[in-house]
Amino acid sequence: MEDNIFDKVHEVDLKKTMETSYIDYAMSVIASRALPDVRDGLKPVQRRILHSMIELNNGPDKPHRKCARIVGDTMGKYHPHGDSSIYGALVNMAQEWSTRYPLVDGHGNFGSVDGDGAAAMRYTEARLSKISMELTADINKNTVDFVPNFDETEKEPSVLPARFPNLLVNGTSGIAVGMATNIPPHNLKEVINAVVRIIDDQLEDKEETTIEEILGIIKGPDFPTGGMILGTRGIEEAYRTGRGKIRVRAVTDIETMPNGKSRIIVTELPYMVNKARLIEKIAEMVRDKKIDGITDLSDQSSREGMRVVIELRKDVNANVLLNQLYKHTQLQDTFGVIMLALVNNEPKVMNILEMLNYYLKHQEEVITRRTKYELNKAEERAHILKGLLIALDHIDEVIHIIRSSRTVQIAKAELIERFELTDVQAQAIVDMRLRALTGLEREKLEAEYKELMEQISRLKAILADRKLLLGVIKEEILAIRDKYGDDRRTSIGFDEFDISMEDLIPREDVVITMTKLGYIKRMSNDTFKAQNRGGKGIKGMQKLDEDYVEELFMSNTHHYIMFFTSTGRVYRLKGYEIPESSRTSRGTAIINLLQLMPGEKISAVIPIEKYDDDSYLVMATKKGLVKKTPLRDYANVRKTGLAAITLREDDELIEVKFTDGKQEIILATKYGQCIRFSEEDVRATGRTSMGVRGINLADRDEVIGMQLTIQGTELLIVSEKGMGKRTSISEFTAQNRGGKGVKCYKIMEKTGNVVGFKAVNEDDEVMIINTEGIIIRMKCDGISLLGRITSGVKLINLPEGDKVASIAKVRKGDEEEEETSEDQAQEEESPEE
Repeated sequence: MEDNIFDKVHEVDLKKTMETSYIDYAMSVIASRALPDVRDGLKPVQRRILHSMIELNNGPDKPHRKCARIVGDTMGKYHPHGDSSIYGALVNMAQEWSTRYPLVDGHGNFGSVDGDGAAAMRYTEARLSKISMELTADINKNTVDFVPNFDETEKEPSVLPARFPNLLVNGTSGIAVGMATNIPPHNLKEVINAVVRIIDDQLEDKEETTIEEILGIIKGPDFPTGGMILGTRGIEEAYRTGRGKIRVRAVTDIETMPNGKSRIIVTELPYMVNKARLIEKIAEMVRDKKIDGITDLSDQSSREGMRVVIELRKDVNANVLLNQLYKHTQLQDTFGVIMLALVNNEPKVMNILEMLNYYLKHQEEVITRRTKYELNKAEERAHILKGLLIALDHIDEVIHIIRSSRTVQIAKAELIERFELTDVQAQAIVDMRLRALTGLEREKLEAEYKELMEQISRLKAILADRKLLLGVIKEEILAIRDKYGDDRRTSIGFDEFDISMEDLIPREDVVITMTKLGYIKRMSNDTFKAQNRGGKGIKGMQKLDEDYVEELFMSNTHHYIMFFTSTGRVYRLKGYEIPESSRTSRGTAIINLLQLMPGEKISAVIPIEKYDDDSYLVMATKKGLVKKTPLRDYANVRKTGLAAITLREDDELIEVKFTDGKQEIILATKYGQCIRFSEEDVRATGRTSMGVRGINLADRDEVIGMQLTIQGTELLIVSEKGMGKRTSISEFTAQNRGGKGVKCYKIMEKTGNVVGFKAVNEDDEVMIINTEGIIIRMKCDGISLLGRITSGVKLINLPEGDKVASIAKVRKGDEEEEETSEDQAQEEESPEE
């Protein structure tokens, strides 16, 4: 006996049991309780209430029904949960201050904006509102799937046909497990106009509708309680990403009373703000002396509308006090948007365009299914009419067959055999009344048959052509807009903290510097003033021992700066996005500004004023490929960068130049080969192409740099053991691209491989950096000008084991400013006559 007891005890792992149970519970809350479906914008409880009301024949043209009856039906048939949750959802759909376009027409006490609850459901009555009939329209025409209810005794719709985009129009909020949704309500006209724009673009075979177009149509949320949204930044963020914060402010008016005092009148509140609690909060702050200057506070709201009056002392500035109220009370509130809904029963955060596209997809399915249903019905009826018309053509014979038959079955069989009818047609003939023999009835049948044939061809056309289908959706949705659309209630106001940043930034010239180690900064142009001849120059930036300025150029706060990296990606910043720093500071590490991948280094920085058609970017890779791409191809760079060139596994991008397409390019390799060819030899290719061969490299050789002939008249070539020379560019005759090139440097044991080359002029300066980070700076005219196949002279004394790491041309304006003539400087200083 005892053994039996223990047999019934199951040992379970509590942790596992809790995990599976909680996962099941969480999934149930997410998929079938708290979140709306993207197609009809309803949660299961709301859908079930509306369906119950349809089944109760509780439409807007029928009398109101007791809410207890509606709740009882919903609970008994579809929603096996507490009556209070069902009634709560019903009340919410009837409250004009909670739902932008109420789906339920309530009768009785349904609560108030002061937070009063609705009367018990045995006292209140309800029926569907006119607009909710559009949500359930055509539900009996096989437009949506029906699924079994909880006990499989009834069928309920898995989604409603929803002839308008209810998810955006009425919004919703819900807290599931680990996620929540909070979609604001919108204006019906604007949302439908946005859907129509998407349809129009598809009808005209345009490219996909962009979010910019949608933002131009849907101005922002439209709350049932009105109010004013501050600025558009929050709206844009929410519509583009699916998440954002929208600041909403009450609508107030400052009036001066006859006795000279001022009063603030509040006529609209932010969405979901409890008026009674707000007034209490203001009174509390006056009592606690947190706000000083309010003499009287009264709620004068009535059926005509809201009116909260705040009277002030004579000596109080009403605007200052109003700003204090905005700061400390819910007269200004934040609506946190989370555009999360169920797509195929999975929660997904969407931007506004995705939501509209999912809605349109649902409508296409609904209209397709409705059309198929109507086509089927029309064909069935046409089939019967065809039989009746055959019978009328041979009426005497039909009467004779029916009269001479012993049973209906025999009569049917004979008719089928004689006139080649189907069973359905024969049944219809047998059931035909005598009145169908009159001439008028016959005409009616013929007219109906003709009409049906037209309808069938129209329905088949719709099913065969998606554009016709979209046209039907457009026509029907526009009819709903014209019938139920109204003006916006929420205005979109100015926000002092949210003026588009770009418009406020003055357009001014700036100097941008970037160092070898990737520190970048922007300085105003005035930092480098022209000095008198013989001046000392000005102190440059504080650098790390191994760092030096590699890029220095003039740009503008509103121009783009493009950054190309060794892995073949391009990033972009506006001039003003680079933090401004003083002349002596190091600047900001570029990694803080660009989303660089690990190991990605900046190979080139190019300032761009505008993306015009006849400019190109020429790129060179370590493995000798060159690529020319129109600048316009790089006009849309994302925050995360953009592929600028496709590289092979062991290759990297080493140099990028901005050209007009007609320059001459020089490539040099570490084994001392060099090639000069016209840029016109390189055909322009797309952004993601690999490019073409620029130089045919020997085994293990690699390209160390690319220069344009316009950058200088001589080539300065430096080897890794500190030797170097200048050679006139004219010694390198132009060839076709892709050749092996010519010798440009004689490599010996004492020179080592070539590490750097630059196109220079006699008066340029260069910096040579060794592997220990020591920098030597020298004038080019001090370096010997020698022939092509020479090794040059010693430029830098290197300790044992050290090598030259790289060379850099000193940019004009780096470290010391170019000296200008004394009289030029004096002219600048002398006042204008």
